[in-house]
Amino acid sequence: MTKKTIFISTGEVSGDLQGAMLIDALKRQATHQGLDLNIVALGGEKMALSGAKILGNTTDIGSVGLLESLPFVLPTLTIQRRAKQYLKHNPPDLVVLIDYMGPNLGIGTFIQRQLPHVPVVYYIAPQEWVWSLFPHNTATIVEMTNKLLAIFPEEARYFEKKGASVHWVGHPLVDRIQSYPSREQARAALGIKPDQTAIALLPASRHQEIKYMMPIIFSAAQQLQEKLSTCRDVPWHVWEAGGDQSTVNCRGGFSHSDKLVTDNLSTKPALIQKSKLPQSSIPNSQSPIFWIPLSHQAYRKPIEKAIEDYGLQATLVTEKTEEVLTAADLAITKSGTVNLELALLNVPQVVFYRVSPLTYWIAHTFLNFSIPFMSPPNLVVMRSIVPELLQAEATPENLVREAMELLFDPQKRQQTLTNYQQMRQLLGEVGVCDRAALAILQLVHPLGS
Repeated sequence: MTKKTIFISTGEVSGDLQGAMLIDALKRQATHQGLDLNIVALGGEKMALSGAKILGNTTDIGSVGLLESLPFVLPTLTIQRRAKQYLKHNPPDLVVLIDYMGPNLGIGTFIQRQLPHVPVVYYIAPQEWVWSLFPHNTATIVEMTNKLLAIFPEEARYFEKKGASVHWVGHPLVDRIQSYPSREQARAALGIKPDQTAIALLPASRHQEIKYMMPIIFSAAQQLQEKLSTCRDVPWHVWEAGGDQSTVNCRGGFSHSDKLVTDNLSTKPALIQKSKLPQSSIPNSQSPIFWIPLSHQAYRKPIEKAIEDYGLQATLVTEKTEEVLTAADLAITKSGTVNLELALLNVPQVVFYRVSPLTYWIAHTFLNFSIPFMSPPNLVVMRSIVPELLQAEATPENLVREAMELLFDPQKRQQTLTNYQQMRQLLGEVGVCDRAALAILQLVHPLGS
């Protein structure tokens, strides 16, 4: 068997997941080609479980924003220095970079200068195609990569125009969700009754998000819990199904007979036509309304404390993220890869994000920061198909307003699901990770060689 070594560099929780999926595919395809593959990496536990030798754990050292990144400068430099020393003395046959722009530009530039014979593949390029603050970053990516494997259509078009050798493979989450449980299986595993409201809360996968995001999402959940309890309402799929109609008085903000008023949710009681409700579907002090998948053990204590402080009927779940996402009637979520996951699972969502006020001011005042959209579902189709609230707009009240609409306006909910199906057509067919793996292996072991 021919032996080949591939070095993979990524960071944060999402990068670890994407890296693990790619490693599994690389090993599958290497076996078919008679290759003995050795994977060395910067990543996390998921990549280690997939068989990589981890030189440094990078899942904890990630941030969004200028000031937010400062605490991670020294840890990043330390791991980078260690990785470069290793690579210098143990040159790989190929390097794969996954997202993680700042550190990976450093690794890629090092390879280009010190090991120019080693090909570099960028898989899931940084979103320079969305918010290119510094044009030289795009130029660096193009110059240092032999192949760029794009996951978004617009990403492929952008880097191709800039001169990169681009191969669009589709989005790896298309592969991932194939192994997810069905909605019925997920709700059974979590003990959620078929007619019970379940709302997923996804506040943080980075340290900074605990500070800037969690108070907003938990305050919104507190208000939403009060509205649901007051209105004694149920998920859309219960009352949309039909049956004997009854009129229910609700202070949650419905107008006329069946349409939500979006600007007076907390002020105008109204009437809504709806089905008679089974008692089990009505939120009560015992049944959880909110489900929170734990992205990292370091966040357990602050999340548990917040659940208690805000008096939420919430369950914090470990190692059942797939079940929580699949089971949800609605998600209130930070912006990130999980937005696309939810869209592929047909879960309506409200997306929000905040950085420190100073970071936001610097970005807008001095860097002319501007983005068309921030959430992946909107970026795929380059139009708004999920509500997203950024910075000053990301208030508990706005989150609640959008959440109530998606829970109780069947037309808006159905339009969201229709938009999801259109988005899905732009993400490629199943087999994304294997296509990426084949493109990578072609550079180290051309077919027929």
